[in-house]
Amino acid sequence: MSNNLEIKYDLSGLKAISARMRAASHQSPVAVRLAVKHTGGKATVAVRKALVGQTGLKRKVLDRAVKGRSVAAGYEIKSRGGNISLKHFGARETRNGVSAAPWGSRRIYPGTFIKGGKFPSRVTLKMNGQVFERTGGRRFPIRKVKSGLFIPVEMVKGQSEAAFFAVVERDLPARLEHELARILGG
Repeated sequence: MSNNLEIKYDLSGLKAISARMRAASHQSPVAVRLAVKHTGGKATVAVRKALVGQTGLKRKVLDRAVKGRSVAAGYEIKSRGGNISLKHFGARETRNGVSAAPWGSRRIYPGTFIKGGKFPSRVTLKMNGQVFERTGGRRFPIRKVKSGLFIPVEMVKGQSEAAFFAVVERDLPARLEHELARILGG
């Protein structure tokens, strides 16, 4: 699965400022670049904020996984994050298995564990809080349990997609007007 995402925005709706751009035709690419960079930064923050509720991940995790930056062709928001481990979703062990909340919805994963030993005096394993399940009938082998949630997939749908387009549609025209006024001195 590719972690690259490209969203293009049609700027044809910005007819109100086209006359000013013609007047400053030699400097308008600079204004467009600055406006896109500023708005892109705001859109990145909005996408991260929306992903918190959409995925159930903590903001700190999403700040590390979702990055925005200016590129020659505009602005890009990239994300990392394959199949996310259950430990990032507030995993806690119960008698029936581990309870975790991917997509913000808590459920029990039967037969999974974080700790070792017999109930009620189980001890924390030195496995960094990961969630495991047995793959054989005996004590070993075990495997790490994943959530099935992919950040790049979640970024382009639902609340995060709506947040991106809302910021671009609301802020880009005004920011472009601002940058043109700053360049033209008025």
